[in-house]
Amino acid sequence: MRHRKWGMAGLALVALAVLVARPASADVRLMMHQMNDPAPRQISAAVDLGLVAFSLLITWSTKRFT
Repeated sequence: MRHRKWGMAGLALVALAVLVARPASADVRLMMHQMNDPAPRQISAAVDLGLVAFSLLITWSTKRFT
């Protein structure tokens, strides 16, 4: 009976740790635009698989002929 109580307490502790833990995610940003560019071009993508997430942001400047 004593082992059962310790087992249930351990299981509750593991369940609490799983609920509190933040899922793994990666956030990659490649900022290749010029600082004086008021509106740089950009592309972004994101993949979320539930347990793992990945997001990507790439910015760049274009040569403007005005």
